[in-house]
This record gives sequence, structure tokens and C-alpha cells, in this order.
Amino acid sequence: MVQDLRSLDFSEYVDWVTRLGQPKYRAAQIFRWVHREGVADFQRMTDLPLELRQRLVAEASISAPKIRKLLQSDAGQTTKLLLELDDHQCIETVLMQYQRSTTRDRITVCASTQVGCSMGCRFCATGAGGLVRNLTSGEIVGQIYTCNHLLARQKGSKKVTNVVFMGMGEPLMNYRATVKAMRLLSDPRGLHISPRRITVSTCGIVPGIKKLAQEGLPITLAISLHAPEDSLRDFLVPINQRYSLRQLMEACRYYVEMTNRRITFEYTLIRGLNDGPEMAFKLAELVKGLLANVNLIPVNATESDGLLAPEPVQVNRFAETLARLGVNVTIRESRGGAIAAACGQLRATSCCH
Repeated sequence: MVQDLRSLDFSEYVDWVTRLGQPKYRAAQIFRWVHREGVADFQRMTDLPLELRQRLVAEASISAPKIRKLLQSDAGQTTKLLLELDDHQCIETVLMQYQRSTTRDRITVCASTQVGCSMGCRFCATGAGGLVRNLTSGEIVGQIYTCNHLLARQKGSKKVTNVVFMGMGEPLMNYRATVKAMRLLSDPRGLHISPRRITVSTCGIVPGIKKLAQEGLPITLAISLHAPEDSLRDFLVPINQRYSLRQLMEACRYYVEMTNRRITFEYTLIRGLNDGPEMAFKLAELVKGLLANVNLIPVNATESDGLLAPEPVQVNRFAETLARLGVNVTIRESRGGAIAAACGQLRATSCCH
């Protein structure tokens, strides 16, 4: 059986090279090539003997997504990638560059964890096509390695600094591969991205949140909230019919208690639906007393959903109301609107699924 090396952690590398009859130090060499350098060609692993490289060609593989389509906006600072996997399924990845004057530039990848999604959130283009399959951990980290190669061609020495699992799919419905991918990305022998620079976004998979709280990973948890009452959230985020707001907030309090990490509540503002003052008061009451902040996101409407973003003045009024009520609140910077950067929009207009 051919082994995908991008899906193995370091301990699995040691076991694998031992089974091949190779010395254990070969594990560190191969791991460095695959997970630090992002190499997908065994012949480029020049510190390995030729005989071993030939054996790797015969007995192993390195999953490497192919760039099917690339679109840019924001003066080249936002890049939307349509990536084709080995089975010809396609996923979306977004590379966002933020230039700073006082600290190093922040370069963020918004990565996918599934081909499609089964959650059916009302304003998400990904869910419209349903779930096709989970990604492997190798396919998840491969998105970051692909972006690093792209940066190397464009900017020289720059590399990805932050990863957010906010792309296609529900990360906690592909729990094992997502957690393994986070550990691979943060491994000092690999890219060594600090877990504090990794964010996992969930629409509210309560058992997954509680399980994640016990992993010992100091990541940022983001909750796709979008409504402060069950009736509206049932409509916008159907998983709420299975895990109510009461259950979700209980899981969030458990997560904070176990990790002492601040939770981000993502709240997509939709004109005339959840952007009124009464919703702001209910939202403030919901998150009261919790180590958390609220990130307001004017909806990025898909072609068919008919949902519109509030006017900027209404977005600011909503944020000001929350702030007066003691809520830490931010308004997300809009990126990629000209290149269909909302989850699933680019894949929905392409033919590789």
C-alpha cells in the first residue's frame, strides 16, 4: 500500500522508516522535506541516498493539490485558489496578506477541511452542494504548503504566519484530521506555526468543542453564531436544531474553563434579519460574563440567496450598541468580494466537482 507522507506525524515517520529497515534519523530528514520545505518530489530530497529516493517513489506518495484556478484582488493582497486533489475533487483556499508597519507582516491562509459541507448554513455557498468527503490531514496541510510555494515565487522569503480553518467544510465534523493537521503545522520540525496563530471555526458541534478543549492546543476557537435566539438560529444555522444555544454556550464556557483561551463569536450581519437593536441587546446578554469577543461580518451574499448586508452606518450602530453593553467587538475587514472569496462560490462556478 502506497503511504501518503503528508498525512503522517513525526512518530508515524519513525515507525514507517523503521519498517523500511532504515535508520531512525531518516525520519527527521524526510519529515523536514515534506513538512518544513513542503517538497512533493522525492528527487529533490538531496540528502537521501539515491536508492532510498527510488524506494520512496515506489512505496510512498506526497499528496499535493494542483492549482486549477487563481484569482486576485485587493491589489494582489488577497488570492483565491481553486485546488484540485488527487481524485479530481476541488476545494477552495484563500491567501490573505496584511502589511504592518511596526511588526512583521501577517500572512493568513483560510483553509478547507472538507470537500463540500453538510451543515446547510443559510448564507453559505459551500453547503448548497452538500458534503462529498472529508479531507485527509495531508490534504489540509497541503493547502498551506501550496500557499508558501506561491509566496516564494511572488515575495521571496515570506511564509504563512496564521491559519484559519474557515474554508469549505465543518472542521469538527472532520475532527481527527483537523487536529492532526494543527499538530503538523505547529510541529517545531515542520513549519512551526504557533498554535496561538491557528483558529478553528465551528458552526456549533457541541461534542467536538468539548473534545477540543481537552487537546492541550492553545488555539483560538471561533463560533459561527449569527443569531442570539434559537428560532432565528434554527433558520440560519440548522445544526442549532440539534445543539441549542443553551447547549452551545455551555460548551463554550467549558472550553474557556479548560483552556483559559478567549472565544471569538462570528456574527454575520444580514439586513433586516439580525441587525436590529433588539438583536444587539440579546447578543450582549448571551455572551455576558464569558471570555470572548464578537466579530461582526457583513454578509457576503451568494448569487441566489437574496440576503443583503446592512448599510455601513447600520453595521457601525450595531457595533456601538454592543460596545456600550460591555462587549468586546470588532468589524471584520472585507476581503475578496471581487473574486468570489466567500466559501464555495468559486467551486460552485467551476467544473471539477
